Amino acid sequence: MYVCICNGVTDRAIREAAANGVRTVAELRQHTGCGDGCGSCSDVAADILHDTLRVRALGLPTLAIAAAA
Repeated sequence: MYVCICNGVTDRAIREAAANGVRTVAELRQHTGCGDGCGSCSDVAADILHDTLRVRALGLPTLAIAAAA
């Protein structure tokens, strides 16, 4: 799903950014542009980023359908 309409950033792009080393919302903004427009996506983007990082830190498997969303 699109999280940032202004810059066309999807939840998948946020998860990929996390997989590639992005750890903060500031880094996410730098790498994807998410939140640089109107900013209304910032809270949702932060939630997705933090949830992704938490799951990776715990080493929990993700469902293929969730990763494909």
